Parts: sequence; structure tokens; C-alpha cells
Amino acid sequence: MDHRSEVLLIGGRAGVGKTTVGWEVSARLRTAPVAHCVVEGDFMAQAHPAPEADPHRRELAARNLAAIWSNYAELGYRRLVYTNTVSVLAENEGMFRRAMGADVRIVRVLLTASDATTGERLTGRERGSELAQELKNSAFKARLLDERAPADTVRVATDGRSVVDIAHEVVRATGWLTGAGAAG
Repeated sequence: MDHRSEVLLIGGRAGVGKTTVGWEVSARLRTAPVAHCVVEGDFMAQAHPAPEADPHRRELAARNLAAIWSNYAELGYRRLVYTNTVSVLAENEGMFRRAMGADVRIVRVLLTASDATTGERLTGRERGSELAQELKNSAFKARLLDERAPADTVRVATDGRSVVDIAHEVVRATGWLTGAGAAG
């Protein structure tokens, strides 16, 4: 049996459903039962003021992930579900290798959705002053992710699909529910 750590990275533009799908993936894994942890990557560096381009923001996220993962690993966990917009990009791989070990198995899933779908979702979610900026950033990140996601990234469309159906496809990409993949 392979005892190395594994991480499922769920990335995608704002409004694509990363957090919702991440929690549904967790529900499927709990039912199996497959031991795992869930981390919402957007919260790993929520410190202000810190401009998005601030290099300390990325370092803060890496340090926080390493601290959290060490606690999980000490208790015997070896699988992590991690949601964050750009987590699937190759330049973020080092953060997971430093936190979880150089031989961590990385599964990348990029959730996709049309501008219309994400616009509808964001309009329903954003109640404050940041909707216009969120829509603009979402479109920008969609292009960036489409262009720069590594070739091994599994792309899963979310338009017009139930979260249960999407999560089923995402879990299938991990192999965690098949044979030895379902063990602890």
C-alpha cells in the first residue's frame, strides 16, 4: 500500500463552485469512508493590508498550510482536499511539496463554467461593494487558468450540473474510492 501523502487541488475561477464541490467531495469520502482533511485555501493568507501581488501573501499561505498539514499528519491523515482559485497552477506545487513531502501525489482538478453561469452565481453570492471587481477578476482568472493549467489537470465543467454529479467526477479523478485507494 502507498503511504505517501496525497492532495486533491480543486481550482477554478470565482463563482465556479470550488468550495461547494469541495464539501460535497468530502461528503462522498466520509460515506466511503476515506480519511481526509479539507482546507479552504482562500483563508490561508487572509491578512490585511496585503496586496494580492505581495510576495509575503504567498509565503504566509505556504507557512499556514505547512503548520496545518503537520497537525493533520501527526494524527495520521495523508489525504487533503484543498480548494483555491489558482491552486492547480504549477508554480504552486512547491508549497504542497514543502508542506506534505517531496513525493506527495498531486491530483489537479480545474472546475470550469461560462461567464453567464459564474456571473449568475456571483450576483447571488456577493451582497456588498465588490461584485463588479469580483466579476472582472473571475473572467481574468478563467483565462489565466485555461492557458496555464498543467497538462495533467482534469477539467470538469460545472454549467447546468448538480454539485453531486460534479463531485462524483472529481472524486473519480483521485482514485481514492477504488481498491487500495479507499484504504485510510
